[in-house]
Amino acid sequence: MSAEFTPPSGVWLPLITPFRDGAIDAASLRRLIGHYAGKPVDGLIVGATTGEGLTLDDAEIEQLVMLTATAQRDFGFRLPLYLGVSGSDTRKLAKWLSRTSDWPLDGYLIACPYYTRPSQAGLMLHFEGLADSTARPIMIYNIPYRTGVNLGNETMLRLAERSNIVGVKDCCGDTLQTVELLRKRPPGFAVLTGEDALFYGALVRGSDGGILASAHVETEAFAKVRQHLLAGDQLHGSAQWRRLADIPRLLFSEPSPAPLKYWLWRSGLIDSPELRLPMTPITSELAGQLDRRIFHVKTVRYAGLRADEPVS
Repeated sequence: MSAEFTPPSGVWLPLITPFRDGAIDAASLRRLIGHYAGKPVDGLIVGATTGEGLTLDDAEIEQLVMLTATAQRDFGFRLPLYLGVSGSDTRKLAKWLSRTSDWPLDGYLIACPYYTRPSQAGLMLHFEGLADSTARPIMIYNIPYRTGVNLGNETMLRLAERSNIVGVKDCCGDTLQTVELLRKRPPGFAVLTGEDALFYGALVRGSDGGILASAHVETEAFAKVRQHLLAGDQLHGSAQWRRLADIPRLLFSEPSPAPLKYWLWRSGLIDSPELRLPMTPITSELAGQLDRRIFHVKTVRYAGLRADEPVS
């Protein structure tokens, strides 16, 4: 691996895209960026799955990137900013990377080609071609239960030799595959989990962090789990995680990002929980569960309790 790029680590947010009346809600997006400016977040990804990137047209993706970069500048902080990219046409994606070359981005999160189910040789050539199309770092997004194809470790390790392929968002669904990758990966190649509910276990096994939709809420608490483990304090890390473990369960009990947008809306961070089809609003039952959890979080915060101390 080249020392030119800093491998991603820590807690990254796959930022939601707020909508209002069918358009990107610039005011809510700015409010979100300002909110996370003071949080222990290590990187942002826009236009990915949680950001409903597949429903954004090219002009909206550009608008989203520019709004995010401008807000970071205005709030006086600068997190690495990656753009989510997906598709099954290698040539088209290579052209897209070239088109975005002068955008204020630090890298790309690129999913494996979906639906077409290429061979490992095809996956290798796909990502090699994309790596050749940009000077920026690339994180691979391996999520076979969405794409229909699993990028195996032999292929992953060969791609990791490329100077600008710096890591993977790991949602392979196979613990043995993840453990083997962690054992064999070269220096400078990061493994971040994309499975919110498995964050603690991934850290214990040696992952470098997570790309976590759930960290939009209770951001400090998610970061503290990793901080405890980095300090060798598994006891407090485990206690912290037990307090948080039901949040991913709630936020993914119906299709994401609908539950998350509802939480952020009820918390006053966005002006609407609006989604784009085929995503639909959450059920009233889940809304009630989220309202109770939000109230609990506020009660803990206002009472000044420790993060791992329950409310009586």
